Amino acid sequence: MPSAPAAPAAPPLGPDWSEVGVASWYGPPFHGRTTASGEVYDMEAMTAAHQTLPFGTVLSVWNFDNGLTTTVRVNDRGPFVRNRIVDLSRRAARELDMIRPGTAQVRLSILSLRVAAKPTEATTGRTDQARQDDPR
Repeated sequence: MPSAPAAPAAPPLGPDWSEVGVASWYGPPFHGRTTASGEVYDMEAMTAAHQTLPFGTVLSVWNFDNGLTTTVRVNDRGPFVRNRIVDLSRRAARELDMIRPGTAQVRLSILSLRVAAKPTEATTGRTDQARQDDPR
């Protein structure tokens, strides 16, 4: 029986890490489903799927086509389409003005490698998230 294909090697992480390639976005069919990190996917949160970066990594995403930049937090695995490096939430794609074309050439840069246990207002952009934390 053939073995499963090996997972991509983790990139060497550091302050100078960056990755250039094609971004895509994912939305309605996945909204409300559980991500690989265990969070519920919210297509209006500032999140992304990356194949190897640790969950909680905060990225700057720069769109080569129009110069727009946004910040996202990795909370899922993907993309699983050849020649793509990141899947963005619908909100992040909207901020990069890439909803209509569906893809864009981007540069990813690491802003923070901290691994967040729970999403916060800073990474989701939603104030109701912070109120849901249970202090127990």
